[in-house]
Amino acid sequence: MHVLRLFALGLAAVLATAGTACSRRAVDAQDAAASATAPPPATTSAASPDDSGRPKIVALGDSLTAGYGLLEADAYPALLQKKLDHDGYGWEVVNAGVSGDTSAAGLQRLDWALQEHNVRVLIVELGANDGLRGLPVDQMKKNLAAIIEAAQARQIAVLLAGMEAPPNYGPEYASSFRQVYRDLAREYHVIFVPFMLDKVAGISTLNQADGIHPNTEGTHIVAETLWHALRPMVDAATAS
Repeated sequence: MHVLRLFALGLAAVLATAGTACSRRAVDAQDAAASATAPPPATTSAASPDDSGRPKIVALGDSLTAGYGLLEADAYPALLQKKLDHDGYGWEVVNAGVSGDTSAAGLQRLDWALQEHNVRVLIVELGANDGLRGLPVDQMKKNLAAIIEAAQARQIAVLLAGMEAPPNYGPEYASSFRQVYRDLAREYHVIFVPFMLDKVAGISTLNQADGIHPNTEGTHIVAETLWHALRPMVDAATAS
């Protein structure tokens, strides 16, 4: 819980300084601008016409998925691709992360993200920006539920990555925010990583200067956390 508190304090510091124009550009408006101008999702490895039939994993998320402040090759989707390749899986990872996205924005571009051929797994990493902005928790739950339902309707397995909210909006908000992910995982029977930034959040040496986005070393830990949940999903999908 100590690292969660440190992470929450990091989020709180961002919010506390967000009232100034400079900080707003650094954290919120910058991400929003990136979202507005973001290109279509690109695969993390070079694709060729022969790759079109490969089973795919789409990572739908915000700046944590897009790899804010990192080289594309250092974002966690690219690291997951390397793990798949190393272990001989003929799968492809598509990075559909857009900095600044809320759960609502992710829902709006879901069909676009899933237009890839033969998508078998969807990683849902959304909600951090909802928490940063204190958006209604019930609406976030509806958005995430709609994403999960749409994926399951397409016979796509879902890996739900949980996040934490800052303490600025009170303990009730933080608790309700956390519970959304647990409730969705139970209601929809999806694979669940309770906190994607486990063993990274609140540790300065594993994060960039903003204290929120993992650096290269921290992102490797994030990828390992997700890989433990993802690999059995890939094995199950391959066997089916």
